[in-house]
Order: sequence, then C-alpha cells, then structure tokens
Amino acid sequence: QVQLDESGGGSVQIGDSLRLSCAASGRTSFMNYVMAWFRQAPGKEREFVGVITWAGAATYYEGSGKGRFTISRDIAKNTVSLLLTDLQPEDTAMYYCAAAEINPMQPITFFTAPRLFHAWGQGTQVTVSS
Repeated sequence: QVQLDESGGGSVQIGDSLRLSCAASGRTSFMNYVMAWFRQAPGKEREFVGVITWAGAATYYEGSGKGRFTISRDIAKNTVSLLLTDLQPEDTAMYYCAAAEINPMQPITFFTAPRLFHAWGQGTQVTVSS
C-alpha cells in the first residue's frame, strides 16, 4: 500500500517561495508511477497543479501555477517536491500529493483528474497573505 506524507507548508507573504515535499513509501520501486500535486481552497473543488513521471521525470502543469511552480523527484530519497514561487493570495489552499500506477503508453497529460489517483497524502496548508 502506497503511503504519502507531505510537508513544507506554511504562512508566507506575497512574492515568497515555498518548497513542499512528499515522501513516498510502500513500494520497492515507483518506476511505473506518476506523482501529482493538487490543491483545494475552502469551498472549491480539488484543482490539478502538476504531475511528474517517476521513471523519466517528465512534467505537465495546468492552471495559474504554470510557469511559477516546478515539480521534481528524488529517486534515492523517494520524494517528490513542489517548488512554489511568486506566491499570491489565490495560491492559498491545502496542497495534496497523489500517486497513480500507470500504463507507460498513457501520455502524462492524461493524469489530471483526482479520480485517477489511488493514493493520497493528508495535505499541507499554504497560506499567502499581504
């Protein structure tokens, strides 16, 4: 059973940066997985932020974070990171890490819907204030 544990959230000012981390466990290898970040603000639906393939580190982003947020992975540490830069109040949300076992023939752009991910972390809160 895959387990995900996020950390790194906090309260920051406009324009600041944060690095969120997601520690993955429960598998000897995640080579057939993609790892994604989603976020959810109060009263809103869970929103796709970006995804990375564990094997080749290909990435795909959508939404207002595109161009400001960067996903990376560390195979040796079994961690996935989300670097948030130039943070704005509208980035305030709970950020979640998620994992999905994939068919390598599927394009990375396919993995944007929460229903495709079977493992989730508990979330880490990011609050941006002026």
